[in-house]
Amino acid sequence: MTQEELDSLMGGDVDIESMDIPEADEVLDDKVDGITDMSSRTQDAHWPPPAPTDDNKMVTQLDDVTRESELKASEIFDIIEQIGDDMMNAESRVSSAIEVVGQNIEMLSTLHEKFPSIKTFENSLAENSRIKEDLDAEVVMLQDSGDQIMNVMDIMQYQDIHRQKIERVINVMRALSKYMNTLFSSEKEDSARVSSANHIHGDDDTEDVMDNDDIEALLNSFGK
Repeated sequence: MTQEELDSLMGGDVDIESMDIPEADEVLDDKVDGITDMSSRTQDAHWPPPAPTDDNKMVTQLDDVTRESELKASEIFDIIEQIGDDMMNAESRVSSAIEVVGQNIEMLSTLHEKFPSIKTFENSLAENSRIKEDLDAEVVMLQDSGDQIMNVMDIMQYQDIHRQKIERVINVMRALSKYMNTLFSSEKEDSARVSSANHIHGDDDTEDVMDNDDIEALLNSFGK
């Protein structure tokens, strides 16, 4: 109802029977719908929270992640380094083979010039020339692969950066934990406190709640 409708009603200028007043059932339905929506949102939250086991301790899990990541990264670096060394050794051996093939080509070229009619010299010269081309291509491939290995090692450096970021999160979480422990600490020992009731009247998920008769009997025992 607007302010104008309220003023008209107070002045007697409005026919109440002609007003569109929502039924009580409609208002009740709206309230029930609102409660249902709130209940559905409440059910989305998991309660009680998970038990503080090692599988649920966040800092413990993050510590495990950083430790395992550092270990695996070290193993990967060792493997990459070994691959790089093997490739360098392979490049050295191929270079030595290219040198020998080059000497063969020089000798066969001289023999082919002096004895052009001998096909063996010509065929051997062609074969050695082809082998030298293949070996040169292998050297280029090994050098390119070595460059890629270096790129991989550079990329792996981000693994250490990510580990440092996780460790920073751990430090913040530990600082917050210590702050909360200090904030809720007390000089009074827990043993000196009155124990809290595990259940209260109205709980539906337990059978050991005291009823009214039990409470009266307890009060009478105090009086005695």
